[in-house]
Amino acid sequence: MSTSISPLATPFPDIPPVAGVRLRVARARYKEWDRTDLTFAEFAPGTTVAGVLTQSKCPSPEVEWCRKALVLGDARALVVNAGNSNAFTGNRGREAVEAIAAQTAQAIGCRPSDVFVASTGVIGVPLPIDKAQAGLAAAFVAPEADWRQAAETIGTTDTYPKGVSATAVVDGRTITIAAIIKGSGMIAPDMATMLGFIFTDAVVEAPFLQSALSAANTRSFSCITVDGDTSTSDTVLAFATGAAGNAPLADDDSDGADAFRAALADVCRRLALLVVRDGEGATKLIEVTVEGAESDRSAHRVAMSIANSPLVKTAIAGEDANWGRVVMAVGKAGEPAERDRLAIRFGATQVAEGGLAVTGYDEAPVTAHLKGQEVEIGVDLGLGEGRATVWTCDLTHGYISINADYRS
Repeated sequence: MSTSISPLATPFPDIPPVAGVRLRVARARYKEWDRTDLTFAEFAPGTTVAGVLTQSKCPSPEVEWCRKALVLGDARALVVNAGNSNAFTGNRGREAVEAIAAQTAQAIGCRPSDVFVASTGVIGVPLPIDKAQAGLAAAFVAPEADWRQAAETIGTTDTYPKGVSATAVVDGRTITIAAIIKGSGMIAPDMATMLGFIFTDAVVEAPFLQSALSAANTRSFSCITVDGDTSTSDTVLAFATGAAGNAPLADDDSDGADAFRAALADVCRRLALLVVRDGEGATKLIEVTVEGAESDRSAHRVAMSIANSPLVKTAIAGEDANWGRVVMAVGKAGEPAERDRLAIRFGATQVAEGGLAVTGYDEAPVTAHLKGQEVEIGVDLGLGEGRATVWTCDLTHGYISINADYRS
């Protein structure tokens, strides 16, 4: 974790325990640092799991392992390593994941496929098996950790720990959802991004849990970007221990299914925004809303074009009301757009419509809006009913400084 906290940081909340989840942290010393860097979560028998994983064509062995294990829908443990992503490491990387799963399975009495593994950090360096095994041995006997300790342990360039919780009434019982996440750079989702872990005591059958998580992902993790770069290790996993004892959530007709979906979607959205607030070097949170597109998908692509534009992001960093850069980003998106129907606003101030600046345009209120920590950009394409909202952050010299020194 960085010692310089993002100006957009929010305090870590008071997250209640989730029955059926036991957390421990340890020092595997994957890097030369004096901090915990291995998180171990043990789940009660009967826990189900769902996940969304990176679409990168160069995924880590951990992603490949999780992708295969998710098909079975069962989970007994999660191991997260920080400081080494173990990506692009060939057979040595795969052997490390297999060794972690085997050691964990033997320790708690389950199948290796019930163990989920995630790693984050430098690409191209095989995860040291000896350090992983020693770290796991220490974790197995460590005292139980809390959510904040777990969130701090999974971080890399993060400047603050990130977590949220929610409750819902399912089958007349109050169920709890708790979640932690890490992410600060290499954030540009291609269905998911960063490492995020969600835990609930609800009884949820794996197919329904997967359906709910995939739907929540579409409007949360897949709607954020920091730098336009999709990680090789992106993983979001949801675990349901069943300790709440509700009638199983099997489909949308189950009692409380809507409430559970809504709570999970809320958790995912808040997690996603925490990542953007910790974008490397970020000083401003930017919300981009595109309306009037031919479809929601088209609106999303235009919004991401704006959000990923270095020129737009640096203009916001400099508090420069240069709406011409938004026009540029709309035009390059490759989606249907007509210049003379385009309208743009910053905050509540309309700056352009019908293909040119509004009559009597006054830049002063826009400049005032850009001086705040939260900036809104609105675009109306005037073509249809498609709509999308995405979130990003500004691009400052801090991003360059962090990434120029990332491996040192």
